Amino acid sequence: MTRQQRLVLVISVLASFVAFLDSSVVNVALPAISRHLGGGLVTQQWVVDAYLITLGSLILLAGSLSDIFGRKRVLAIGLAGFGLTSVLCTVAPSSNFLIIARGLQGVAGALLVPSSLALIISSFSGAAQGKAIGSWTAWTGISFIIGPLLGGFLVDVATWRLIFAINLLPIAICLWLMKPLEQPEHTKSVRLDVLGAILCSLGLSGSVFGLIEQPHYGWRSPTILTPLIGGVLLMAVFIWHEARTRMPMLPLSLFNIRNFRLGNIATIAIYGGLSVATFLIVIFLQQVSGYSAFEAGLSLLPVTIIMFLLSPRFGALAGKHGPRAFMALGPVIAGIGFLLMLRVAIHVDYWTQLLPGVLVFAFGLSATVAPLTAAVLGDIDSRQAGIASAVNNAIARIAGLITVAMVGVIVGMRINLSGFHHIIIITAVLVIAGGVISALGIHNHAPTDTK
Repeated sequence: MTRQQRLVLVISVLASFVAFLDSSVVNVALPAISRHLGGGLVTQQWVVDAYLITLGSLILLAGSLSDIFGRKRVLAIGLAGFGLTSVLCTVAPSSNFLIIARGLQGVAGALLVPSSLALIISSFSGAAQGKAIGSWTAWTGISFIIGPLLGGFLVDVATWRLIFAINLLPIAICLWLMKPLEQPEHTKSVRLDVLGAILCSLGLSGSVFGLIEQPHYGWRSPTILTPLIGGVLLMAVFIWHEARTRMPMLPLSLFNIRNFRLGNIATIAIYGGLSVATFLIVIFLQQVSGYSAFEAGLSLLPVTIIMFLLSPRFGALAGKHGPRAFMALGPVIAGIGFLLMLRVAIHVDYWTQLLPGVLVFAFGLSATVAPLTAAVLGDIDSRQAGIASAVNNAIARIAGLITVAMVGVIVGMRINLSGFHHIIIITAVLVIAGGVISALGIHNHAPTDTK
C-alpha cells in the first residue's frame, strides 16, 4: 500500500466512522435527553430516526453529487456540514430543535459515506480494493458498538451535549489530512435523481411518523393512517420511478445479482434486529434497572472486543471457504445470544443474566459482518463497487430506522420488562431469519488462486 493509498484509507474510514458513530453514540444518552428536554419515548425515537431518515434516503443521491462535483470537494462539504450541525445539536434548547438538527446532521452524514467510498474505489484496484472496502465496512460496523460506551462515559462525567461536540475533533483532523490529498476530480455526465430522493425521503418520513406516533393517536386516527398509508404508497412509487428513470440513485439492476439480492435481504433482517436491540438494551438498563449511562454503555463492551479479535479471522476464513456457512451460522448464534437475554429481570444481574447472551451474540455477529460484506460485493463489477456498498449501507440504516420506529407499537408509551422481552424475541427472530435466508440463498464461488 502506497503512502497516498494509506492516506485515502485513513480519511475514508475516519469520515464514515464519524457519520455512523453518531447514529449509535446517541442511544445511551436518550434517557438523559428526554429528562432534560422532555418528550419520553417518542422524543427518544425521533432523535434516532430523524438522523436515519435523511441519512438513509439521501446517501445514494449524494453518490451522484460526488461524481459531478468531485469526491474530495463533496467530502469536505459533508465534513464541514456535519461539524456545523453537531454544534446545533450540542446547543439545542428544546426537543423539537434537536430533532430538526439531527435531521440536518443526517443530510451532512449522507455526503460523507459515498464520497469516502468513491475515494477508495478510485485509489485502489483488484484485491487491494476489496481489502480496503472490507476495512471500511468493518470500522463502520464497529462504530455501532463503540458508540454506547463512549456516549455513556460522556453523559455520566459531563453532559449528554458532549456526545455531539466530540465530532468536531475528528472532523478537524480529517479536513487537515485532506489538504495534501492528490485526488483527480472527475466530472461525469450524471443527472441527479432529485425526484427519487424526494419520493424516498417523504415515503420514509410518512411511514416512520405513523409508527412512532401511533401509541399517541391509535391506529384509526387519520393523523396516523394518512402519513402511514401515504408513506407506503410513496415508497412503492419510488421503486417504480427507479425502475424507469435513466439514471436512478438506486440501480435496481444490481439486484439481478443473486448474492447481492439475497445478501441485502439478509441485511434487512440482521441490521434491523441489531439496531433495535442496541437501542433497547441501553435504555432498559438505565430507565428500568437503574444503571448509569456509562454502565449501560459498558455492558456492550465485550461485543467490541470480540469483534476486534475475531472479525478479521472470520473474514479470512470466508475468503477461503466462501461466505455462505458463516452468514448462515453467525446470525443463528447471535439470535441464540439474544434469546439468552430473556433471563433478564427488572433488577439486572449483569454477570449472570445479560453477559452470557452478550458474549454469544458477539461471537455470532463477528462471524457474520465480514462474510456479509464479502457476499454482497463479491460478484459486483469493480466499477460498481462504490454504489453497491452504498446501497447495502443505506439498506442497513433504513432497516434500523423502521425497527426503532416500531418500538412504541410493541411496548406502548414506556419500556418495561415485558416489553423488553417481547422486543428481544422479535430481535432474535429477525437475526435468525437472516441466517436462514443466507443458508438457502447465498452461493459460494470457487476460491481464486492469488499467488
